[in-house]
Amino acid sequence: MSRLEAKKPSLCKSEPLTSERVRTTLSVLKRMVTSCYGPSGRLKQLHNGFGGYVCTTSQSSALLSHLLVTHPILKILTISVQNHVSSFSDCGLFTAILCCNLIENVQRLGLTPTTVIRLNKHLLSLCISYLKSETCGCRIPVDFSSTQILLCLVRSILTSKPACMLTREETEHVSALILRAFLLTIPENAEGHIILGKSLIVPLKDQRVIDSTVLPGILIEMSEVQLMRLLPIKKSTALKVALFCTTLSGDISDTGEGTVVVSYGVSLENAVLDQLLKLGRQLVSDHVDLVLCQKVIHPSLKQFLNTHRVIAVDRIGVTLMEPLTKMTGTQPIGSLGSISPNSYGSVKDVCTAKFGSKHFFHLIPNEATICSLLLCNRNDTAWDELKTHNDPKSILKDDECTQTELQLIAEAFCSALESVVGSLEHDGGEILTDMKYGHLWSVQADSPCVANWPDLLSHCGCGLYNSQEELSWSFLRSTRHPFVPQTCLPLEAVGSASNLTLDCLTAKLSGLQVAVETANLILDLSYVIEDKN
Repeated sequence: MSRLEAKKPSLCKSEPLTSERVRTTLSVLKRMVTSCYGPSGRLKQLHNGFGGYVCTTSQSSALLSHLLVTHPILKILTISVQNHVSSFSDCGLFTAILCCNLIENVQRLGLTPTTVIRLNKHLLSLCISYLKSETCGCRIPVDFSSTQILLCLVRSILTSKPACMLTREETEHVSALILRAFLLTIPENAEGHIILGKSLIVPLKDQRVIDSTVLPGILIEMSEVQLMRLLPIKKSTALKVALFCTTLSGDISDTGEGTVVVSYGVSLENAVLDQLLKLGRQLVSDHVDLVLCQKVIHPSLKQFLNTHRVIAVDRIGVTLMEPLTKMTGTQPIGSLGSISPNSYGSVKDVCTAKFGSKHFFHLIPNEATICSLLLCNRNDTAWDELKTHNDPKSILKDDECTQTELQLIAEAFCSALESVVGSLEHDGGEILTDMKYGHLWSVQADSPCVANWPDLLSHCGCGLYNSQEELSWSFLRSTRHPFVPQTCLPLEAVGSASNLTLDCLTAKLSGLQVAVETANLILDLSYVIEDKN
């Protein structure tokens, strides 16, 4: 007891954002994510100082998960971005950059956090209202009778991840597969509210990317020996399926729901085995063709089922349970007791498949709303990347802010958004905006300050407009007269455009909201209490 140390008191720090260490770390984080942003973003190699493999990436989910963040402020920022990415799988870098910009810009103003937060919330509502309105100039309508726009969206996401190491041909192939997998999840005869199916990603590493494919149904990986033991089924009708979420191994400690009655003097193990065989006899009498078990099936039960030409597959895992339930229409069975007829489902057919060095048991659905996307790539790193606004006067009245404060916050807010746009340029060039549509245009670093812009520019950043239209340009962050951007081209004109660079509007809206709310939360922190024990 004499060697025990006394408990250290917690450390309380006031005004955490005034700490030079916090500001420096926040600046380093901002520079790192900024350099990775956009279609021409740079790769980063991350390595833990304690050892482990080197992660090569430019996507936010991998960047932030490999960073060792200790300060509470940085933890709030990184966790907020990670939560956003886990829901929308896109716009993580945008969210992180904008949040850092907002914090840095507001700190220079010296205004009270309460005023800043109130105005930030209002400016956010103005932005969201505009982006959701029909007059928004950066929204492109999607026509589901044509796949062109959807294909451009998928291609934009893939090309923004250079660590995937895809050639042009491979990018087109994978983009088409991802889009096809999504379309397969849409029910054919849906009316009213549509419930999408599910697309499962099956990894195939050390394979050619061009060998990737999409198959309707579910692939269950197993060894070649296991596949050879499965008896082929030949039926003209659908195959009856039973899906168990409890173990069928005979393990007494995990028998699922219900009770097992054992008479005095009878072996408990034998009683459970008898119950399993009784269950097997019911499955046979109910004409079940396929038994799937999340956990383990007892060898005796498996042999009994095989003898009666019932295919038994165990150890399918918890991940496939929900897709299997949706695809087969089964109700997972959680006990060894009598089975309700309503618990059974069906599949259209089953077969075996081989891709690369892996063997699969392929369940073919009656309706293809569940599919398996087999993604191939050359190595682990490349595969991980692949898988993977109201009247200002009313504000002043309601919030008791001065005109000067409103102008300062609005300028800081707009400057933060402009800085995100500026992050798209990584080669020392300049970014222009046209005064008609408000789209960005990139020029090389050695371009003259005063030039005939139509001769130097070809297309805007998204590829929708060309420089031959009657446009005028100004440098980003330069003084310009306010203007209202025109709405996008009509649907027919948009559909004829190719190689567009697009973002998902829903993900962008969420990223914008998360960035502002996280910045407000961090700016509102007055004290940080750390436990030093």
